[in-house]
Amino acid sequence: MRTAPKPSATPQTRIRIAVDAMGGDFGTEVNVRGALEALELDSTLDLYLVGVASSIRSELKKLGRGEVAGITLVEATEVISMEDHAAAAIRKKKDSSIHVGLRMVREGKADAFISAGNSGAVMAGALFLVGRIGNLERPAIVVKLPSASGYVSVLDVGANVDCRASHLADFAIMGSAYANLIEGIKAPRIGLLSNGSESHKGNELTRQTHELLSANKGIHYIGYIEGYDIFNDSADVVICDGFVGNVVLKAAEGIADAFVHWFRAQLKGNILGLVGVVLLRNVLRGFRKKFDYQPYGAAPLLGIDGMVLISHGKSTPVAIRNGILNAKKGVEQRLVEKISGALVPRAAEGVKS
Repeated sequence: MRTAPKPSATPQTRIRIAVDAMGGDFGTEVNVRGALEALELDSTLDLYLVGVASSIRSELKKLGRGEVAGITLVEATEVISMEDHAAAAIRKKKDSSIHVGLRMVREGKADAFISAGNSGAVMAGALFLVGRIGNLERPAIVVKLPSASGYVSVLDVGANVDCRASHLADFAIMGSAYANLIEGIKAPRIGLLSNGSESHKGNELTRQTHELLSANKGIHYIGYIEGYDIFNDSADVVICDGFVGNVVLKAAEGIADAFVHWFRAQLKGNILGLVGVVLLRNVLRGFRKKFDYQPYGAAPLLGIDGMVLISHGKSTPVAIRNGILNAKKGVEQRLVEKISGALVPRAAEGVKS
């Protein structure tokens, strides 16, 4: 098992993905297992497990694995915890798994980086080390939530807790390009999340953002939408700051779990209910699956001039595996290049605050 990056002679047909082996609530075990599962499904991957090499080797040993074809260890002696201040940690912990992994993308030693660690640190590090696309001010995490007829893209869901109106205006440009290029939606409807649909509603941030989006003719802005509109197919893309978006995301996940538990409890009250549970088992599984982050594994950090993905802090090996496979798809589909090509001219059309 090597402990240094592979040489640049790696064939370009093989996708090179750096994985933060130290990130997430469950640490190294989940990331190592997820990487091994990804390789089992796709042996053409070149994976770099970035972190404390002794910890990674220990996990591999527990799994009865030594040298693994397709896996290279990259030593990073420091760890950025969930409690660390994001920007300060990136500045001070330059040998952290997040810092080292992002440097690999910047230096062309990896085609993508994925982390289930401190999302704020990943965002700050991506800005500082990899850089932004064009004149965009902030990157944003985009996720898909189920709607009445399919899915809706929501951004930001955690990268930026405090935002200015110009940041949200950038999110709208990125979200529009993402929905068009990746989801195949022509002229996607952009909605701004607020506490009412009337133009006088909202706070200072949403009202300023509303003015900027209304003036941007490069997107299909439909105005304010309310919380329940997220799920009723009122918009293709929903814009909000990272604080609100993260609350929405986790509330949606919690409501889905609570509904399934409540529904089962109600049906188990009698014999007919027990029959109903059996008959509706697949329906309930399908409902929960629509809210499950594990099939997607990781969300792309839009606006960064490199493929960077953030996984859920509570990611399982399945989520890490799927995040790695989705990172590969993003590289193969040239997601960053396509978003950049759409965003740079559009960003110039937007009005800045």
